[in-house]
Amino acid sequence: MRVVSLTIGILVSSVLAIWCHGLSPNHRWLVYLFKPLTTTLILVLALTARGPLLSRYKLAIVIGLVFSLGGDVFLMLPGDLFLAGLSSFLIAHIAYVVAFTSDARLASRRLPFLIWMAIGVANIMLLWPGIPAPLRIPVVLYTAIILTMAAQAASRALTLRVASARNAAIGAALFVISDTLIGLDRFRPNLDFSPAQVLGTYYAAQWLIALSIRTPGKVAGSLAATDTGNEFR
Repeated sequence: MRVVSLTIGILVSSVLAIWCHGLSPNHRWLVYLFKPLTTTLILVLALTARGPLLSRYKLAIVIGLVFSLGGDVFLMLPGDLFLAGLSSFLIAHIAYVVAFTSDARLASRRLPFLIWMAIGVANIMLLWPGIPAPLRIPVVLYTAIILTMAAQAASRALTLRVASARNAAIGAALFVISDTLIGLDRFRPNLDFSPAQVLGTYYAAQWLIALSIRTPGKVAGSLAATDTGNEFR
């Protein structure tokens, strides 16, 4: 029941956060309220989880959400705090990588890493002309980490084959989509994406990652620790 209540709260708050972006500057304070509130509610969802997964998994997800909340605040404040926001989300993704390697070996399935690497190279090539020189290294580093996070989430899902891991993998993929839209919006000014597209995918991503702590499931045998074959399946 608590999960349902929190999910409804997250949905309502996220809709209000998106809607407030279309209001006049006089009502900008509503964005400052509902945008961090939505991530805070997702954090509460993770904190109150009593799922069967390892405590390291839960702790890492919670840390990731805390730094995501910091990134939200940096990116919504007046002024150009893009690098501070990027750094906060970079730490968040590192925390998620720690979570996704808590019960599955890094790159136990290679195919997701090859796919996400190809996507990352294409994305950087698309953005590169519009990225200012001082931001190029941070953006490349951030891209490498978030794609590692998404690839490991997918690799873990293929290894463990449980609902919780699939939720995390879908959430990680949505996170990449959301950040790609932000990058295109910032570094390719001729493209314009609505808050519904950017924030909708972002909140869905974080909700699924937080929800992955709760989702029950059993790993078949000792697959997570011993699987070394069929890496491209």
